[in-house]
Amino acid sequence: MKASDYIVEFLQTRGITDVFGYPGGMVTHLMDSLGRSSIRSHVTYHEQGAAFAACGYAQTTGKVGVAYATSGPGATNLITGICNAYFDSIPTLFITGQVNTFEYKGDLGVRQRGFQETDIVSMVKPVTKHAVRITDAEMLRYHLEQAFYIAREGRKGPVLLDIPMNIFRAEIDPASLKGFEPEAGTGASDLTALTDAVTSASRPVILAGSGIKTAGAVELLNEVVSRLNIPVITTMLAVDVSKDSYGFIGAYGSRTANFIAAKSDLVIALGARLDVRQVGANRAAFAPDARIVRVEIDKNELSLKAHEDEIQINADVKDALQALLGLPARPATAWNGVCDQIREELKGIDSRLPNKLVQRISDVIPERAVITTDVGQNQVWVAQSFNVKAGQRIFFSGGHGAMGYSLPAAIGCALASGAPVYSFSGDGGIQMNIQELQTIARENIPVKVILFNNSSLGMIRHFQEMYFNNNYVQTVPEGGYTVPDFGAIASAYKIPYTRIDKIEDIADELFKTEGPQFIEVRICEPTYVFPKLEFGKPNQDQEPLLDRKLYDYIMELGKEI
Repeated sequence: MKASDYIVEFLQTRGITDVFGYPGGMVTHLMDSLGRSSIRSHVTYHEQGAAFAACGYAQTTGKVGVAYATSGPGATNLITGICNAYFDSIPTLFITGQVNTFEYKGDLGVRQRGFQETDIVSMVKPVTKHAVRITDAEMLRYHLEQAFYIAREGRKGPVLLDIPMNIFRAEIDPASLKGFEPEAGTGASDLTALTDAVTSASRPVILAGSGIKTAGAVELLNEVVSRLNIPVITTMLAVDVSKDSYGFIGAYGSRTANFIAAKSDLVIALGARLDVRQVGANRAAFAPDARIVRVEIDKNELSLKAHEDEIQINADVKDALQALLGLPARPATAWNGVCDQIREELKGIDSRLPNKLVQRISDVIPERAVITTDVGQNQVWVAQSFNVKAGQRIFFSGGHGAMGYSLPAAIGCALASGAPVYSFSGDGGIQMNIQELQTIARENIPVKVILFNNSSLGMIRHFQEMYFNNNYVQTVPEGGYTVPDFGAIASAYKIPYTRIDKIEDIADELFKTEGPQFIEVRICEPTYVFPKLEFGKPNQDQEPLLDRKLYDYIMELGKEI
């Protein structure tokens, strides 16, 4: 059996239905094998697009997303997507072609021996869970099994197999190949400290992070919330995990969520890293009167403490939620009422035009839809103002914050789900991977592109107002940044186009068209993301500053509980 045929057969046994990649000389054998299989192989128009599509596929299905590229520039073009998978814990397998083993430079002092030879393994080791160059075809089964295990074991993430061309075309006997045997796992973690803390708390709050999503524990979380009536706040990446959430915390988060954290006496952080965007630069000022219990599958994340005396539990969030389900049911308390009152006091206080546009668009997106966003103001507006319906899922490029994520990720999501996907972008981010409109058009993939076009790189323009005396270099037309005619671009790709200039243009039937659509939302005013935290301040004291009487009133609410 040819090795490339074995690789494809292996992917089929793991339930992989779609892979993404771009042709190149060193992967021609893999391409040929894919073309003779039942796996759908989708050519994107940039390797970065393939990497993000694999991320979207994995995020939607929970399976390992697969992308491939040839050696040299093909492999290096995957790196942004690999980083995205690493920082957001997305199980992915990246297969790169490599020059023949007999062409590889090895220990020679030359920069390169074979054409397009590049040491991709050394480049990606810091941003993968595992990366290896395969030099023996007899070890192919071992490396594939090991890669799939590592991608999904513990904190999920990307792996990379770099395969020379002569290994792809080698003849092998599958029955003689050595397999991979993982080491035995550790025993269950002690979760008594968690359940004891919940039992003794008067003002508890669950802080749900994206680990809830990667662990497949969303339904379990909502069972716990329903049973124990503990208020839920989230991180930005987890805004879709609970319909009962009070919003997401952090620099651009909900004032309500930030106040609730500040007033709590117990924060149960489940799969949340508690980084600076979430808890602020002054970590001790986050939830200052609360005990913090952190449940984290990656023990390395616990080395960065939020409070010196926090309770740290290295465990799967599923196990933690199961332990909480074992507690006696708990009725709503006065604390729940305080949380509701805070939300009512602050209702609509930060709603501006972009937020209202997002809210209205969310009204016409159906239940159980998948939504992707890009990076920039559009991302925050969606996180702040999208009204999440039953079963909807929202995916961001979180830790890596990669512009250009939304469109190709939406392709992977749509092919995985078989349903329309709603892809939010800004005029800057969409141009990072705009070529993938051809992938959508070619395969008639039902991706609904929602472009917020303010003809500027709005988030950086705002920084320039704050710190650089309105010197709008490279962020607005007069500073050298311009945008194309997106209607003409949609027409060139033969994708139906609609322009929206005001909220009233957003009709209930906006997304009734079958297949792909391109919706351009024109915003002809300077845009901002508010509320916004000034560096060093406590999370709940965001700008524009609240009237001090209202601020003090909210801080006093429920102190007697």
